[in-house]
Amino acid sequence: MKFFVDTADIDAIRELAATGLLDGVTTNPSLVAKTGRDFFEVLADICAIVDGPVSAEVTATDYDRMMAEGRRLSGVAGNIAVKVPLTWDGLKACKSLREAGIMVNVTLCFSASQALLAAKAGASFVSPFVGRLDDVSEDGMQLIRDIRHIFDNYESLQTEILVASIRHPLHVVEAARIGAEVCTIPPAILHKLAQHPLTDKGLAAFLDDWKSTGQSIVGKE
Repeated sequence: MKFFVDTADIDAIRELAATGLLDGVTTNPSLVAKTGRDFFEVLADICAIVDGPVSAEVTATDYDRMMAEGRRLSGVAGNIAVKVPLTWDGLKACKSLREAGIMVNVTLCFSASQALLAAKAGASFVSPFVGRLDDVSEDGMQLIRDIRHIFDNYESLQTEILVASIRHPLHVVEAARIGAEVCTIPPAILHKLAQHPLTDKGLAAFLDDWKSTGQSIVGKE
């Protein structure tokens, strides 16, 4: 599974990229607005840090302006994936942008039928929002199962499932079990994937035992 981080925080992206665990970044207008910086400068900085896809979202809602914004966004760097909403105009823009060789992430997916349309339009990624479905008493992970099942039925569908609106580590684990290609994860949740109280307890015990020996592996400071 590929891990994308869902943020526009340059420091957080740089820190996670240094681990070698980061495969890409997703942003949206809300995340970029939180930085207080110029939109295009933020995108350029992110693309300079991360080799993988960096999703940048259009703000237009009609086809013509989506296309204009998508072309401009794709000009920032070669690893930009233009993010378009799962609307009829968004699907049309997806097809046209893909025909121009531009990666596209179709976002705000909430049903298997929507995901199928995105794949038919040639989307590089489709982003189902599992957490938001859970918020309204629907089963977000069942949607991922349904999309995976449909996509696996047809070899011609090459769209990757990019699980979004991740709320906790179990979302990531379940998405991996189902076989989604990507999870885009807030930095705080990504850090939680490495945490377990028994790891902390075991490490503390090992260090206490080692300290009692009075020895040092690399010599005393």
